[in-house]
Amino acid sequence: MLISLGLIIATLIGGYILFVSFYPSFGGEVSTEDQKRYSKSENYNKGVFINTKNVPKNLSLMETLALAKKFFFTKVPNGSPTKNLKVKEIDSLNIANFNSGTRFIWFGHSSFLLQMNGITILIDPMFGKVPAPHDWLGANRFNKEMPIEIEKLPKIDAVLLSHDHYDHLDYKTILKLKSKVNLFYTPLGVGAHLKAWGVEESRIIEMDWWEETSFQQLQFICTPAQHFSGRKFSNRQSTLWSSWVIKSSEETIFFSGDSGYANHFKEIGEKYGPFDFAMIECGQYNTMWPDIHMFPEETAQAGVDLKARLVMPIHWGAFKLALHSWTDPIERFILKARQLNVQWISPQIGESYPLPLEEEEKNINWWDID
Repeated sequence: MLISLGLIIATLIGGYILFVSFYPSFGGEVSTEDQKRYSKSENYNKGVFINTKNVPKNLSLMETLALAKKFFFTKVPNGSPTKNLKVKEIDSLNIANFNSGTRFIWFGHSSFLLQMNGITILIDPMFGKVPAPHDWLGANRFNKEMPIEIEKLPKIDAVLLSHDHYDHLDYKTILKLKSKVNLFYTPLGVGAHLKAWGVEESRIIEMDWWEETSFQQLQFICTPAQHFSGRKFSNRQSTLWSSWVIKSSEETIFFSGDSGYANHFKEIGEKYGPFDFAMIECGQYNTMWPDIHMFPEETAQAGVDLKARLVMPIHWGAFKLALHSWTDPIERFILKARQLNVQWISPQIGESYPLPLEEEEKNINWWDID
């Protein structure tokens, strides 16, 4: 029996090694030359990127297995919608011909299309069905249709990526999107995945925290987040994670990426605020990982720290990646936002919104679908 068990374990390990070695969705590896370059970063130590605080905790094998068991076998009431989520459809010409101020369109989870100063930007574009290396390894997106298919998107001036996790950086999405994009902006190291998927190095700009760069009439600033990275067990923390600040002559916008609650929100608010609009993570949280994802009440407080005039809770409404109900993030956020007098908005997926809002927004609970 011991021999049989050993053979099963060896087969599983061998299968995993072959899978991650040859299946392209796992992405690329950071080169030795790049590692030497990253060593100049304050966020890089002993071959890995680190947070300002000593988090997250490195789990043992047994802790990892116990966490996986709880995640996959815990029944979550209302964990997913009971029916397919309807989305607002977007017309390709409407995107291509837009040139009247600033607007955003949410694609669900943390994916956005942002248009400002005649420039079209995609943020963490994830159009895939499942946030995993393969469709068999995760649960499907809550909405079967997207507001627009990638093939119908017009030219994209810039893509901003916050980190390399599957629910933010999707292999199939990049393959379909790459020919439409002028430049990709990423935290340090994330460009390795893009290069492995056929994006030319000349179209990839990697940035460290607090670095600033100009793009036409806009300014992009790579700002801190408290999270982690890695697309397989062997390359955890090999790439950096970040939030982003997007500035024009008239507006300043913040995108949180994934992050636990920490002092960096206040630091960013002091340095670049007040923000006209802030898209802040609010979903996929649990007491087992409090340092890498915010609870909804912390999302509202982060809006205060950032000095945001308008907050949109994101990182929910598309995938089940935690053990809370699918509407828990927005419901808890709204309660805290009202206590803190935070102005908020939660549009339906695919809905187009101008900035600043043309009138006081009457938020509709589109998630009440039963």
